[in-house]
Amino acid sequence: MKRMEKDSMEKDCIEASALEHIKIQTKQVLKELLETAHMKPGQILVVGCSSSEIASFKIGSHSSGDIGRAVFTALHEELAPMGIYLAAQCCEHLNRAVILEAEAAKQYGWEPVNVVPQLKAGGSFGTAAWAALKEPVAVERIRAHAGIDIGDTLIGMHLKEVAVPVRIQTKEIGSAHIVCARTRPKFIGGMRACYDESRM
Repeated sequence: MKRMEKDSMEKDCIEASALEHIKIQTKQVLKELLETAHMKPGQILVVGCSSSEIASFKIGSHSSGDIGRAVFTALHEELAPMGIYLAAQCCEHLNRAVILEAEAAKQYGWEPVNVVPQLKAGGSFGTAAWAALKEPVAVERIRAHAGIDIGDTLIGMHLKEVAVPVRIQTKEIGSAHIVCARTRPKFIGGMRACYDESRM
């Protein structure tokens, strides 16, 4: 994606064709991750997303509500029918707290905290999640089963042990670098132990 003009970004006016391309790229990234991660209903996918990086700017410098909504919508449209919960990581200003459905937080025993993400305090992606989810809550720390990092937002603190990198063909969304991960149970027992290969 070509670098967007600063004044256009500040007005949050992104061309529809650019947003559609972002959604297509986002869905492709998710598809490639799920082919390897083999997620199940009720599990959690954590996503960190810098709309600034997507638009070729430094992370945190040019948040775009349109881009945040486009990425969230693309992911949620695919994950909701599968019964997979989407957890949206907020920006560093909120200590990278995540936004997710209240029922997911309750299911996993995660205590909600009182904050409402905004464009400049939480980020565009977290703000989009808060607006779109049925009953959104903010949680300080989760342990997700897989993750997508869009723009080097550092999602590792929210992944279960043991995190495993997932190499995918789609390397960028817009101009933002993509890193994906799945998780697996720890191996225990040493050289004489036997393992379930389906869980590796």
